Amino acid sequence: MRQVNFVIIFVICLALVLFGIENTEPVVIHIVKNIQFQAPLSVELILSAGIGAVLAWVFSVWSHVQHTVEIGKEVTVRDERIHELEDDIQRYKAELEEQQRLLPAASNVQDAEVYAQ
Repeated sequence: MRQVNFVIIFVICLALVLFGIENTEPVVIHIVKNIQFQAPLSVELILSAGIGAVLAWVFSVWSHVQHTVEIGKEVTVRDERIHELEDDIQRYKAELEEQQRLLPAASNVQDAEVYAQ
């Protein structure tokens, strides 16, 4: 996957360089009313591509942070559910042991009733 990313980035950079070599005429960019910026078209293109790359990186980092927070919440909920289920298991084991202690006594009583008849 890294090779594919490298090839894509290399092709884009090569295209920018070739475009820059061919487009050296100065152009004017109107940023805000009465504010102008004049530079060669290639410089402005590379600058805008850089700003776009930085914005894409910031968005990627922000998405990763959001995903990490969501996973953290899910893990917390799962941990709580696991503790609840473990408590249920302990309670069921205690109830089962109590019932097992009562069963032999009940079978002795039934045997005694059978012999009494």
